[in-house]
Amino acid sequence: MAAKISGSVLVTGSNRGIGLELVRQLSESLCPPNQIFAGCRDPNGPKAKELRELAQKHQRLITLVCLDTTNQASITEAARVVGAKLKDGSLNLLINNAAVNIPGSLAETGEKQMMEVFQTNTVGPMLLTKEFLPYLRNAASQPGAQSEMSCRRSAVVNVSTLIASIEKCPETFHGAPMYPYRVSKAALNMLTRCLAEDLKKDGILVMALHPGWVKTDMGGPEAPLSTEESVKGTLNVISSLSEKHVGTLLDWEGKGIPW
Repeated sequence: MAAKISGSVLVTGSNRGIGLELVRQLSESLCPPNQIFAGCRDPNGPKAKELRELAQKHQRLITLVCLDTTNQASITEAARVVGAKLKDGSLNLLINNAAVNIPGSLAETGEKQMMEVFQTNTVGPMLLTKEFLPYLRNAASQPGAQSEMSCRRSAVVNVSTLIASIEKCPETFHGAPMYPYRVSKAALNMLTRCLAEDLKKDGILVMALHPGWVKTDMGGPEAPLSTEESVKGTLNVISSLSEKHVGTLLDWEGKGIPW
């Protein structure tokens, strides 16, 4: 079943891996969104070459946005740029995908590593959601907007991970004892729950999604999933979201994961 995602979409961390594939599959869909905003730190740099080529191919659809999710000034400017281009000032879907991983055991992890990863993986999504909230609220309240909560109305999807599950930690820890990444993503899960409770009154659906263990720079070559397979499933899950999924953590196949 093809994913049905319409309106306007912002994807962070879109210059590589899952973020790049999200932009690719959204833009090449038979029924693509009206607008795709692809955010990354340096859209003109060498690491964004594939993204630029994709944007060139879909000039009327993709807008590249300079966006450093660790920098408030950059986030504010990105919101201004996106807001000026949005139809009716409405953003239908924010995918907080940008993330970093510093693999660190307890012995290898200090304050610097923890704070650096938290800034991107936890604080960044909070600041992004807060800054783009007026556009998300506007989308949810548009005349003619569907009453049911969905990604076609207004939604925030935080890209999380199975290994952030506190309940699953005894099963997953020894295979990936990464303190900064695990703890920052567990905090992202709580942020997701807080935002979900806070924003559901506005008709904004907030949830977290685990894309699987994927062959990316972060996931490594041993990962069992290709980016294509992961993102195809991820978009299908996002497309099917409804009010019952508010504040949940799902995987790329739509299966629930305990917090």
